Amino acid sequence: MSAQQITVLALAAVLMFWAVGAYNRLVALRNDIASAWAKVDAALAQRRAAAEPLLAALREPLSAEEGALDAWQAAMGDAARAAAAVTARPVAPVHTTAWVGTEVALSAAASRVLALLEQQPELRQHEAIAMPVLGWLESSKRLRFARQLYNEAAAPYDEAIATFPTRLLVRAFRFGPAGRL
Repeated sequence: MSAQQITVLALAAVLMFWAVGAYNRLVALRNDIASAWAKVDAALAQRRAAAEPLLAALREPLSAEEGALDAWQAAMGDAARAAAAVTARPVAPVHTTAWVGTEVALSAAASRVLALLEQQPELRQHEAIAMPVLGWLESSKRLRFARQLYNEAAAPYDEAIATFPTRLLVRAFRFGPAGRL
């Protein structure tokens, strides 16, 4: 074998090892995003667990505000469907953008119901209402923290796919930018 052939083989080996390493790094970063989404999903499950009994408990005392309760319930359903889509593909920006939109609508609907509840302090004294409200508020705080973790996991992934020479592999292996929450 000639020196030129050895040089070409060595160069090919270096390129192959670099490609495998870059691919593995991108997969690890993508897996970090999926793990971060799992924390968001857990916070969403906790929030749903608090919201369902709260809605049931508020149906009778706030029967005059049925539209607000129905809007909140519909927004929770929309958010749950959007969250399921993100769970299937946590890196897809189209799904995360849709989920963020449903979260905005859910936040508005929940704020309206909680404002109605604030106007009736005697209702907040009942344990069937006070505990779920507390659970909703605590899970909302946890959700904000989990969203921040997701965004912090997405940033290095997006930087990695935009960095040369790694970006040469992005199209070949169908890596795309991550969405933000």
